[in-house]
Amino acid sequence: MNCRWISSILAFLLTLVLAGCTTVRTQEPHTQSPVPRVQKVIALSSLSADIIAYLDQTKLVGITGSRLFKDDPKFKDIPRVSEGQGLPSLEKIVALKPDLVIGASGFSDVTLKRLEELKIRTLSTKVNSWQSLEDITKTLAEVINVDPQSLLNRYKSFLPEKLNQTNSTLVLVSRQPILTPNKNSWAGDLLTKFGIKNVAAELQGNSPIGGYVTLSAEKVLEANPDSLIVVNAESTLLDSLKKETFWQQLQATKNNRVYVFDYYGLVNPGSLNAIEKACQQLKDNLL
Repeated sequence: MNCRWISSILAFLLTLVLAGCTTVRTQEPHTQSPVPRVQKVIALSSLSADIIAYLDQTKLVGITGSRLFKDDPKFKDIPRVSEGQGLPSLEKIVALKPDLVIGASGFSDVTLKRLEELKIRTLSTKVNSWQSLEDITKTLAEVINVDPQSLLNRYKSFLPEKLNQTNSTLVLVSRQPILTPNKNSWAGDLLTKFGIKNVAAELQGNSPIGGYVTLSAEKVLEANPDSLIVVNAESTLLDSLKKETFWQQLQATKNNRVYVFDYYGLVNPGSLNAIEKACQQLKDNLL
Protein backbone atom coordinates (compact mmCIF):
# COMPACT_ATOMS: atom_id res chain seq x y z
CA MET A 1 0.00 0.00 0.00
CA ASN A 2 1.59 3.28 -0.97
CA CYS A 3 1.51 6.54 0.94
CA ARG A 4 -0.72 8.20 -1.62
CA TRP A 5 -3.43 5.59 -1.12
CA ILE A 6 -3.15 5.81 2.66
CA SER A 7 -3.63 9.58 2.46
CA SER A 8 -6.65 9.11 0.20
CA ILE A 9 -8.45 6.69 2.47
CA LEU A 10 -7.67 8.78 5.53
CA ALA A 11 -9.22 11.77 3.76
CA PHE A 12 -12.31 9.72 2.91
CA LEU A 13 -12.71 8.43 6.44
CA LEU A 14 -12.21 11.82 7.99
CA THR A 15 -15.40 13.01 6.28
CA LEU A 16 -17.39 10.33 8.07
CA VAL A 17 -16.38 10.32 11.69
CA LEU A 18 -17.23 12.57 14.62
CA ALA A 19 -15.78 13.17 18.03
CA GLY A 20 -18.82 15.07 19.28
CA CYS A 21 -22.53 14.35 19.44
CA THR A 22 -23.84 16.92 16.96
CA THR A 23 -24.39 15.41 13.53
CA VAL A 24 -26.18 18.16 11.65
CA ARG A 25 -25.12 21.79 11.70
CA THR A 26 -26.63 24.69 9.81
CA GLN A 27 -24.33 27.55 9.04
CA GLU A 28 -26.17 30.86 9.16
CA PRO A 29 -23.56 33.63 9.42
CA HIS A 30 -26.00 36.49 8.82
CA THR A 31 -29.03 35.52 10.89
CA GLN A 32 -30.01 33.44 13.89
CA SER A 33 -33.35 32.44 12.40
CA PRO A 34 -33.97 28.89 11.09
CA VAL A 35 -32.91 28.03 7.54
CA PRO A 36 -35.72 29.18 5.20
CA ARG A 37 -37.26 26.66 2.81
CA VAL A 38 -35.43 26.72 -0.47
CA GLN A 39 -36.00 26.06 -4.15
CA LYS A 40 -32.49 25.60 -5.59
CA VAL A 41 -30.06 23.25 -3.88
CA ILE A 42 -26.49 22.26 -4.71
CA ALA A 43 -25.21 19.14 -2.97
CA LEU A 44 -21.46 18.72 -2.55
CA SER A 45 -21.75 15.21 -1.10
CA SER A 46 -23.18 12.22 -2.92
CA LEU A 47 -25.38 11.21 0.01
CA SER A 48 -27.05 14.60 0.44
CA ALA A 49 -27.57 14.79 -3.33
CA ASP A 50 -29.27 11.40 -3.30
CA ILE A 51 -31.48 12.32 -0.34
CA ILE A 52 -32.60 15.58 -1.99
CA ALA A 53 -33.24 13.76 -5.28
CA TYR A 54 -35.44 11.22 -3.50
CA LEU A 55 -37.36 13.88 -1.59
CA ASP A 56 -37.84 16.33 -4.49
CA GLN A 57 -35.53 16.14 -7.48
CA THR A 58 -36.80 19.45 -8.87
CA LYS A 59 -34.95 21.27 -6.07
CA LEU A 60 -31.55 19.88 -7.08
CA VAL A 61 -29.67 22.21 -9.46
CA GLY A 62 -26.08 21.02 -8.97
CA ILE A 63 -24.22 17.97 -7.62
CA THR A 64 -20.78 16.59 -6.93
CA GLY A 65 -19.01 14.62 -9.65
CA SER A 66 -19.15 11.37 -7.66
CA ARG A 67 -18.70 8.14 -9.62
CA LEU A 68 -21.75 6.81 -7.78
CA PHE A 69 -23.95 8.86 -10.12
CA LYS A 70 -22.15 7.99 -13.34
CA ASP A 71 -24.81 5.60 -14.64
CA ASP A 72 -27.79 6.88 -12.65
CA PRO A 73 -30.35 8.32 -15.09
CA LYS A 74 -31.96 10.61 -12.52
CA PHE A 75 -28.73 12.62 -12.29
CA LYS A 76 -27.95 12.62 -15.99
CA ASP A 77 -29.00 16.21 -16.69
CA ILE A 78 -27.99 17.82 -13.40
CA PRO A 79 -24.86 20.01 -13.69
CA ARG A 80 -21.69 18.81 -11.95
CA VAL A 81 -19.83 21.39 -9.90
CA SER A 82 -16.76 19.20 -9.37
CA GLU A 83 -14.79 16.50 -11.15
CA GLY A 84 -14.65 13.27 -9.19
CA GLN A 85 -13.32 13.88 -5.68
CA GLY A 86 -11.77 17.22 -6.65
CA LEU A 87 -12.69 20.52 -5.05
CA PRO A 88 -15.92 22.08 -6.33
CA SER A 89 -15.73 25.06 -8.66
CA LEU A 90 -16.90 28.22 -6.93
CA GLU A 91 -17.62 29.76 -10.32
CA LYS A 92 -19.95 26.92 -11.28
CA ILE A 93 -21.72 27.05 -7.93
CA VAL A 94 -22.28 30.80 -8.04
CA ALA A 95 -23.48 30.63 -11.66
CA LEU A 96 -26.28 28.23 -10.64
CA LYS A 97 -27.59 30.80 -8.10
CA PRO A 98 -28.42 28.31 -5.33
CA ASP A 99 -30.55 29.10 -2.28
CA LEU A 100 -28.59 26.50 -0.33
CA VAL A 101 -25.33 24.56 -0.72
CA ILE A 102 -24.96 21.35 1.29
CA GLY A 103 -21.53 19.98 2.11
CA ALA A 104 -19.86 17.29 4.23
CA SER A 105 -18.08 18.49 7.34
CA GLY A 106 -14.35 17.86 7.16
CA PHE A 107 -14.45 17.61 3.38
CA SER A 108 -16.33 20.70 2.20
CA ASP A 109 -15.27 23.12 4.93
CA VAL A 110 -13.09 25.36 2.76
CA THR A 111 -15.70 25.63 0.03
CA LEU A 112 -18.54 26.31 2.45
CA LYS A 113 -16.55 29.05 4.17
CA ARG A 114 -15.89 30.79 0.85
CA LEU A 115 -19.58 30.54 -0.05
CA GLU A 116 -20.58 32.09 3.26
CA GLU A 117 -18.25 35.00 2.48
CA LEU A 118 -20.18 35.37 -0.79
CA LYS A 119 -23.44 35.51 1.21
CA ILE A 120 -24.60 32.09 -0.01
CA ARG A 121 -26.39 29.99 2.61
CA THR A 122 -24.74 26.67 3.49
CA LEU A 123 -25.48 23.53 5.45
CA SER A 124 -22.71 21.31 6.79
CA THR A 125 -23.54 17.68 7.55
CA LYS A 126 -21.86 14.74 9.24
CA VAL A 127 -23.10 11.15 9.08
CA ASN A 128 -21.50 8.59 11.39
CA SER A 129 -24.57 6.73 12.64
CA TRP A 130 -28.01 5.56 11.59
CA GLN A 131 -29.56 8.24 13.78
CA SER A 132 -27.56 10.97 12.04
CA LEU A 133 -28.77 9.64 8.67
CA GLU A 134 -32.36 10.00 9.84
CA ASP A 135 -31.66 13.42 11.34
CA ILE A 136 -30.12 14.86 8.18
CA THR A 137 -32.98 13.43 6.12
CA LYS A 138 -35.49 15.24 8.33
CA THR A 139 -33.47 18.47 8.17
CA LEU A 140 -33.22 18.41 4.37
CA ALA A 141 -36.92 17.60 4.06
CA GLU A 142 -37.75 20.57 6.24
CA VAL A 143 -35.68 23.08 4.28
CA ILE A 144 -37.23 22.04 0.95
CA ASN A 145 -40.71 21.69 2.48
CA VAL A 146 -41.48 18.01 1.86
CA ASP A 147 -42.52 15.08 4.03
CA PRO A 148 -39.58 12.72 4.73
CA GLN A 149 -41.69 9.82 6.00
CA SER A 150 -41.57 7.71 2.84
CA LEU A 151 -37.78 7.88 2.83
CA LEU A 152 -37.58 7.13 6.56
CA ASN A 153 -39.80 4.11 5.90
CA ARG A 154 -37.41 3.01 3.18
CA TYR A 155 -34.55 3.18 5.66
CA LYS A 156 -36.43 0.87 8.02
CA SER A 157 -36.80 -1.68 5.24
CA PHE A 158 -33.00 -1.92 5.03
CA LEU A 159 -32.77 -3.22 8.59
CA PRO A 160 -33.46 -6.77 9.84
CA GLU A 161 -36.74 -7.54 11.56
CA LYS A 162 -35.01 -9.58 14.28
CA LEU A 163 -31.59 -9.36 15.92
CA ASN A 164 -30.22 -12.80 16.71
CA GLN A 165 -26.55 -12.57 15.78
CA THR A 166 -24.01 -13.89 18.27
CA ASN A 167 -20.93 -14.55 16.10
CA SER A 168 -18.02 -12.13 16.43
CA THR A 169 -16.95 -10.02 13.44
CA LEU A 170 -13.97 -7.85 12.57
CA VAL A 171 -13.96 -5.26 9.77
CA LEU A 172 -10.62 -4.58 8.08
CA VAL A 173 -10.36 -1.36 6.06
CA SER A 174 -6.64 -1.25 5.34
CA ARG A 175 -3.44 -3.21 5.96
CA GLN A 176 -0.73 -0.62 6.61
CA PRO A 177 -1.86 0.35 9.14
CA ILE A 178 -4.51 -2.25 9.96
CA LEU A 179 -7.59 -0.07 10.47
CA THR A 180 -10.92 -1.20 11.91
CA PRO A 181 -14.04 0.73 12.93
CA ASN A 182 -15.20 0.89 16.53
CA LYS A 183 -18.77 1.71 17.57
CA ASN A 184 -18.30 5.46 16.95
CA SER A 185 -18.27 5.17 13.15
CA TRP A 186 -20.85 4.65 10.43
CA ALA A 187 -19.64 1.08 9.90
CA GLY A 188 -19.55 0.31 13.62
CA ASP A 189 -23.01 1.74 14.22
CA LEU A 190 -24.39 -0.18 11.24
CA LEU A 191 -23.09 -3.45 12.68
CA THR A 192 -24.82 -2.55 15.95
CA LYS A 193 -28.12 -1.95 14.12
CA PHE A 194 -27.83 -5.50 12.79
CA GLY A 195 -26.97 -6.99 16.17
CA ILE A 196 -23.57 -8.05 14.87
CA LYS A 197 -20.87 -8.36 17.53
CA ASN A 198 -18.05 -6.08 16.42
CA VAL A 199 -14.95 -7.22 18.33
CA ALA A 200 -13.49 -3.72 17.97
CA ALA A 201 -16.64 -1.89 19.15
CA GLU A 202 -15.22 -0.76 22.48
CA LEU A 203 -11.59 -0.37 21.44
CA GLN A 204 -9.91 3.01 21.64
CA GLY A 205 -6.55 3.97 20.22
CA ASN A 206 -4.28 6.66 18.87
CA SER A 207 -5.59 6.60 15.31
CA PRO A 208 -5.96 10.14 13.89
CA ILE A 209 -9.33 9.10 12.51
CA GLY A 210 -12.18 9.26 15.00
CA GLY A 211 -14.25 6.09 15.03
CA TYR A 212 -11.35 3.95 13.81
CA VAL A 213 -8.55 2.18 15.65
CA THR A 214 -5.30 0.63 14.51
CA LEU A 215 -4.58 -3.01 15.29
CA SER A 216 -1.37 -4.98 15.38
CA ALA A 217 -1.21 -8.42 13.80
CA GLU A 218 -1.08 -9.82 17.32
CA LYS A 219 -4.31 -8.03 18.27
CA VAL A 220 -6.09 -9.41 15.19
CA LEU A 221 -5.00 -12.91 16.11
CA GLU A 222 -6.04 -12.34 19.72
CA ALA A 223 -9.51 -11.18 18.60
CA ASN A 224 -9.79 -14.24 16.32
CA PRO A 225 -13.28 -13.37 15.01
CA ASP A 226 -15.80 -15.86 13.66
CA SER A 227 -16.27 -13.67 10.58
CA LEU A 228 -14.15 -11.14 8.70
CA ILE A 229 -15.34 -8.25 6.56
CA VAL A 230 -12.72 -6.88 4.17
CA VAL A 231 -13.54 -3.50 2.63
CA ASN A 232 -12.46 -3.03 -0.99
CA ALA A 233 -11.27 0.56 -0.59
CA GLU A 234 -8.10 -0.82 -2.11
CA SER A 235 -8.64 -3.45 -4.81
CA THR A 236 -5.71 -5.58 -3.62
CA LEU A 237 -6.48 -5.43 0.11
CA LEU A 238 -7.73 -9.01 0.40
CA ASP A 239 -4.69 -10.40 -1.40
CA SER A 240 -2.41 -8.28 0.79
CA LEU A 241 -4.05 -9.49 4.00
CA LYS A 242 -3.62 -13.10 2.91
CA LYS A 243 0.14 -12.53 3.12
CA GLU A 244 -0.06 -11.73 6.83
CA THR A 245 1.17 -14.49 9.12
CA PHE A 246 -2.03 -14.37 11.16
CA TRP A 247 -4.35 -14.88 8.19
CA GLN A 248 -4.47 -18.67 8.03
CA GLN A 249 -4.68 -18.96 11.81
CA LEU A 250 -7.97 -17.09 12.10
CA GLN A 251 -11.23 -18.90 12.79
CA ALA A 252 -12.94 -16.86 10.07
CA THR A 253 -10.51 -17.93 7.34
CA LYS A 254 -10.52 -21.54 8.46
CA ASN A 255 -14.32 -21.62 8.20
CA ASN A 256 -14.42 -19.63 4.93
CA ARG A 257 -16.31 -16.76 6.53
CA VAL A 258 -14.48 -13.88 4.86
CA TYR A 259 -16.69 -11.38 3.04
CA VAL A 260 -15.71 -8.50 0.76
CA PHE A 261 -17.83 -5.34 1.04
CA ASP A 262 -17.77 -2.21 -1.06
CA TYR A 263 -16.28 0.92 0.51
CA TYR A 264 -19.45 2.83 -0.27
CA GLY A 265 -22.33 1.75 1.92
CA LEU A 266 -20.30 0.23 4.73
CA VAL A 267 -17.48 2.73 5.39
CA ASN A 268 -18.73 5.79 3.51
CA PRO A 269 -22.55 5.81 3.32
CA GLY A 270 -22.18 7.21 -0.21
CA SER A 271 -25.72 6.88 -1.51
CA LEU A 272 -29.06 5.33 -0.65
CA ASN A 273 -28.49 2.43 -3.01
CA ALA A 274 -25.02 1.84 -1.54
CA ILE A 275 -26.46 1.73 1.97
CA GLU A 276 -29.22 -0.63 0.88
CA LYS A 277 -26.72 -2.93 -0.83
CA ALA A 278 -24.48 -3.05 2.26
CA CYS A 279 -27.47 -3.80 4.47
CA GLN A 280 -28.62 -6.61 2.20
CA GLN A 281 -25.12 -8.10 2.17
CA LEU A 282 -25.02 -7.99 5.98
CA LYS A 283 -28.33 -9.86 6.03
CA ASP A 284 -27.16 -12.44 3.51
CA ASN A 285 -23.69 -13.06 4.91
CA LEU A 286 -23.81 -12.48 8.63
CA LEU A 287 -27.36 -13.07 9.85
